[in-house]
Amino acid sequence: MRKLSMNELNRKSAEEFRQSDKIPIIAILENVRSAYNVGSVFRTADAFLIEAIYICGYTAYPPHKEIKKTALGADETVSWKHFRNISEAIDELRKLDYKVYAVEQAIDSYKLQAISYEPDEKIAVVFGNEVTGVEQSTIEQCDGCIEIPQLGMKHSLNISVAAGIVLWELVRTRIA
Repeated sequence: MRKLSMNELNRKSAEEFRQSDKIPIIAILENVRSAYNVGSVFRTADAFLIEAIYICGYTAYPPHKEIKKTALGADETVSWKHFRNISEAIDELRKLDYKVYAVEQAIDSYKLQAISYEPDEKIAVVFGNEVTGVEQSTIEQCDGCIEIPQLGMKHSLNISVAAGIVLWELVRTRIA
């Protein structure tokens, strides 16, 4: 076994990425405090070829020095939109036939590994603030909550880690 070289990875150019068919998943960031976390989500969105990132509330958006540092260029290739509030983002997604789920621990949440959907179903997932999570008023606008099962003493994950887990699980079943 040996590590692949950069040439062997068959990386897309920025233009090839922009023109590629995307997986119909949108990550929504609601009032995320850390621009580094935002940049990490951009990088994950690029890795999994998801449709876009919707940035809501006071979440930092490009161009931004801290986003650029962790996004490593993904902030220039992944489509994104900023909304003053999340209701505007959800309204737009409804018009585009997206199902919207909050990623949150909630009564009657769907366990991530058990959620089912059609292969071509459009899904948007809301990731919330690092301390307070997804706002209750936002949860009430969603089609449900997706919960990442956690087995240890801590019952929270950094938003960039949670985004990586959820986005991979949603993408994984579409590329299998």
